[in-house]
Amino acid sequence: MSNMIIRNQNGHFIFISQVDHASVSGEIVKNLSSDYFDHTPYKDSVIYAAEQHDCGWEAFDKQPFWNDQANRPYSFIDFPDIPKTVLYTQGIQQVQEKDKYAALLCSEHYKRFLVTSTLPEAKAFVQQEAERQEWLISRMDHFNQDMFEMDYTLLQFSDTLSLFACMNEPGAANKDLHPFFKNGVSVSNTATSFPSAFSVSWEDTETITMEPFPFSADFSVTLLYKSIPKTTIQQQGLVDAYEHASVLSKTIRINTKK
Repeated sequence: MSNMIIRNQNGHFIFISQVDHASVSGEIVKNLSSDYFDHTPYKDSVIYAAEQHDCGWEAFDKQPFWNDQANRPYSFIDFPDIPKTVLYTQGIQQVQEKDKYAALLCSEHYKRFLVTSTLPEAKAFVQQEAERQEWLISRMDHFNQDMFEMDYTLLQFSDTLSLFACMNEPGAANKDLHPFFKNGVSVSNTATSFPSAFSVSWEDTETITMEPFPFSADFSVTLLYKSIPKTTIQQQGLVDAYEHASVLSKTIRINTKK
């Protein structure tokens, strides 16, 4: 992840903060069929982890960064790994102060992002989070690894489906989807009956459809964003243009495929 989710839209950049993306993730978890929580006493913690997994980015979300080399704002795709480790740590610590099990989920989420990195700072972060996880687990009376993997799958799914809504233009044809989603939405789960792969597409500019459908019913989410003309950024600078832009909202339906 980075300090912003960015879409390049003709003469505008669309900015979606990580906090607002995570808010959609939380709504996704809340609407899952109750069957997918039968295995765990930690439903509230899974929801909290989904809602708060990017809270460490909140301060950075207020002032996006410009990528001089690419001549556009940094997005989560190209934001440097070293500052990520600092903000990941900050976010996990914030969650840990409220909910240790949610912090365990967030720690695993971020650790997996950097586990293959060769940077010394990333390796240190992975080791730090492995130690944090051992400490958190040691303070839980009835930790179960299979249960944890199931709960992590739900967090991973909510994050990925929210990214689908954030990263693709509303109404985009399947051929125009971001490469991340050319084959739909998938999760790496080995310990749960939750589906591993979903066919997901835009039915129109306000409706996402998917199959299989893991939710109790069709539902809506509200996505907050800013749309800033590139000319305004050139005239005012990125930070000033972003700070003075209005917050817009879009309601998106998530429905089962007919």
